[in-house]
Amino acid sequence: MRMRCLMARLAVTGGVSAAVAVVATSYSTEPVQPTLAEAGVWEPAPLTPPRFVERPSYILARAQPKISPDFRPPFLPVVVRNDAPLTAIEPSLTTWSRKIAPGETLDAVLAEAGLAATDRAEIALALGAEYDLRRLRPGHAITVLSTADGRPRNVTLAVEEGIRIEAVFGEQPATRVVAPEPEIVTLAGEARIDSSIFAALDNAGMPARFAVDLAQMLGGTVDFRRELSGGETLRLLWREARIANKAIRQPEISFAALDLGDALYEIAWPEDGTGKATIYLDGEVLRVFSQPVEGARLTSVFGRRKHPVYGNVRMHTGVDFAAALGTPVRATAPGRVAFIGWRGGYGRVVEIAHGADTLTRYAHLSAVPEGFTEGQRVSAGDTIGRIGATGTATGPNLHYEVRVDGRPTDPLTDDRLAEAAGRAIPDTAALTRLKAARARLEEQLASVIATNPNESL
Repeated sequence: MRMRCLMARLAVTGGVSAAVAVVATSYSTEPVQPTLAEAGVWEPAPLTPPRFVERPSYILARAQPKISPDFRPPFLPVVVRNDAPLTAIEPSLTTWSRKIAPGETLDAVLAEAGLAATDRAEIALALGAEYDLRRLRPGHAITVLSTADGRPRNVTLAVEEGIRIEAVFGEQPATRVVAPEPEIVTLAGEARIDSSIFAALDNAGMPARFAVDLAQMLGGTVDFRRELSGGETLRLLWREARIANKAIRQPEISFAALDLGDALYEIAWPEDGTGKATIYLDGEVLRVFSQPVEGARLTSVFGRRKHPVYGNVRMHTGVDFAAALGTPVRATAPGRVAFIGWRGGYGRVVEIAHGADTLTRYAHLSAVPEGFTEGQRVSAGDTIGRIGATGTATGPNLHYEVRVDGRPTDPLTDDRLAEAAGRAIPDTAALTRLKAARARLEEQLASVIATNPNESL
């Protein structure tokens, strides 16, 4: 059945194709219009071939220089060598600082800073190598620079007079003492004496400790209890060492003028540190005198007192001056060395005879000059020893006493030592020093008045 249908379809298709062919043949036999016939036979005219003209030819060439081969080595960049070590990158540091309070120890303060016990012990050893930690006082300051892990990198202990002890910890721990250079300031003042020199200086805002220096210098010449009746004038010129406008040690007197009305006493101290002073009366040289310790602090006077070691009341046969260990001790007047050695509670002692009946004793010394011998002559101001704490002493100090006919007398008031020292021979240089000291005092007082015109001296 399917075959029959297929054959039928093919027959129909063939018939249709034949019909189409017949129709096409019938249309082509019709005549063509003339115009269309001409268009169908048109052909384009042949092209004229191009003409070639012979012309001279030109060859363009650039002259090139003769280049010889270059056999140099190839260029290499210059390598600059830097022998400087690379900058180490410091770890971040934290700073901790505080002043030492009364009753505190260094270890307690460092523990508050968060340092381990081993680090605290290492710091104490480093600082103790340059400073006696038993001398720590309230007001001393400790500063700690620590790394992030709490280890100390730098520890600074600030003590008296602007001095710092610095300990650096690292591969090579080191400790050093840093002492700043102070500014020396010259000051002057004038005071009216009503009751005592000490009170007059204190009321005028001047260093009251200068009363001791004046009593020591003039004690054998001026009777302060009788001759100071009130109304006398005292003028002083002194020096202070300052750091950041703060005094770092005891002031040093350089000139004093005490006007009693009927007598003018003047004292000029040298600037060479010898402590040898020249005393003038009414413009003439009276004598030369030297303090036993320059700039020391008087801690105990002549007379009965409670003994600082034994605790009982007994006679104190001299005066005590507190000063730093090793400070020079000088002869107060010319004489001959009578004794060098030890005397019980006095410790190491030097005694100097001034004439037949007067003797000065310098006790608790730590050392005497090399080659210093008994019988040797000394002048006022010569160094005869160093401050110490030998014998019965609670700390570094000088016990100074004057003995007349073997009996102790008050060194600040007795006139025997002044007589033993004798009257100095006037000389032109001493008078020149006096004039210069007077001029400095007047100049400084004038500047004080100019700075404070409403201040009454």
